[in-house]
Amino acid sequence: MSLEYTTERANDLIANVTSIKEEVASLSGGKTNLVCVSKLKPASDIQALYDVGYRHFGENYVQELIEKAKILPKDIKWHFIGGLQTNKCKDLAKNIPNLYAVETIDTIKKAKKLNDVRKQMIDAKTPGFGNVGVLIQVNTSGEEQKSGCEPGEELDELVRVILEECHSVDFHGLMTIGSYAVSHGEGENQEFKLLAELKEHLEQKFNLPNLQLSMGMSGDYQQAVRQGSTSVRVGSSIFGVRPPNNGH
Repeated sequence: MSLEYTTERANDLIANVTSIKEEVASLSGGKTNLVCVSKLKPASDIQALYDVGYRHFGENYVQELIEKAKILPKDIKWHFIGGLQTNKCKDLAKNIPNLYAVETIDTIKKAKKLNDVRKQMIDAKTPGFGNVGVLIQVNTSGEEQKSGCEPGEELDELVRVILEECHSVDFHGLMTIGSYAVSHGEGENQEFKLLAELKEHLEQKFNLPNLQLSMGMSGDYQQAVRQGSTSVRVGSSIFGVRPPNNGH
């Protein structure tokens, strides 16, 4: 896996990401973070953006993230944003010292597994390992095929367990993936509105100021920012169309 890139490729990436970053900053008043989602793209693309100052990168597949994290700079802030199986929590917690956040926690079992393995690494004084941020993925669309915790008691209980029982992870906030129909519709996005309301509820219930909202991707990040997103996850608009997913 090479980290070398051409000047032409770097210039294309920088032009794309600069345009998006400026738009996000304009819409948010500088309050929204941009996570560059590099799934199925070469590590050299990440290196090109790293070399001009970008640090927040998102990946969807555990093994791909582990492989990239091994060879790329250790001060990158990695966000895991893909569907997460409980047995993969161990791999994330154990293999990536600079894992900044896991944004797809949606069950108590996953939160505890991530926490327990990370705690082992911290207790063993493994170099570079500290607490990991977590966001709870909420199924705001009610689609059966969508991952995510259900709003209401299930969400509240998951937050309670993370705060009271998982001391090697830090609760950062909430994440959602908008449904295609709503994200490409007109006007206010009701799914984003729901996530913002849940954030306010949790801030009040658990006395947690300034929780994060991770919502918005290439097709709907502008609307997400308008509705209070503090982090947008943009991939294809920066890196271009992705290659086929060969068995990830």
